[in-house]
Amino acid sequence: MSVTHTTTGVDRAAASQPRRPAKATERPNWLGSAVSWLWLLVVIVPIYWIVITSFKLQSSYYASNPLVPPTDPTLANYKMVIESDFPLYFLNSLIVTVGAVIPAVVFSFMAAYAIVRGGALRFLRGVNSLLLMGLAIPLQATIIPVYLIIIRLQLYDSLLGLILPSAAFAIPLSVLVLTNFIRDVPKELFESMRIEGASEAQTMWRLAFPLSRPAVVTVTIYNALTIWNGFLLPLILTQSTDKRTLPLALWTFQGQYSVNVPAVLASVVLTSLPILILYAVGRRQLLSGLTAGFGR
Repeated sequence: MSVTHTTTGVDRAAASQPRRPAKATERPNWLGSAVSWLWLLVVIVPIYWIVITSFKLQSSYYASNPLVPPTDPTLANYKMVIESDFPLYFLNSLIVTVGAVIPAVVFSFMAAYAIVRGGALRFLRGVNSLLLMGLAIPLQATIIPVYLIIIRLQLYDSLLGLILPSAAFAIPLSVLVLTNFIRDVPKELFESMRIEGASEAQTMWRLAFPLSRPAVVTVTIYNALTIWNGFLLPLILTQSTDKRTLPLALWTFQGQYSVNVPAVLASVVLTSLPILILYAVGRRQLLSGLTAGFGR
């Protein structure tokens, strides 16, 4: 009995002592860390160069090291860009982006809801397949038919002529993301809404839309960034100076100030600011929406 009592006491004393953490067996990934720091350097250095150069004078830019900050920073380049109809180009980009994103997201959400709720219908399956085919067709391959259609509709050199094709090209990916997200909503919730007497429209806007808000925010931000940075459609479908968007105006600045590099880079900074603000505001919603629709 004494042996048993001694052994039990030893076991209890050993159990009461805190356990030491096990030694890590994984070796640090030096190669991955080095590649990550190298990639960060590749990304940061051009951004740093753009920002500091935009505050330099044209004469000091050619006479000094490009990576050295300016000794006498100036806002003359930003003043020059703003006085060159930059607010008009900004307004055009805003009108095209908002005018294309809102109808594209609304139409995509309704189409995704119809595909999920009526997936057994052959017509809706065909519509879904047709929309998915749009992901395989690049914009460059359809620019000539789009140009001819816009000419036939007498919308050439107008902001509406930019809004319609921009919204059309934003729909396929939006439908794909929203369809996968709405499909993960429990069917019991739809059945409870149907038992309570709600119509399909009420179920869509009162149930599916609030639950799909992360995905809606995701496609909204993604489409806004894509349309805001769009260059090919404004280049092909517009001609007048007062119909230019910011990316096309940036190309014009580069032609107008081909020697004045700081002025060109000042226009780059002003063009990128709305994108950075939009990404900073909706970064969490964007990441959660991208992972929630496919990671369940």
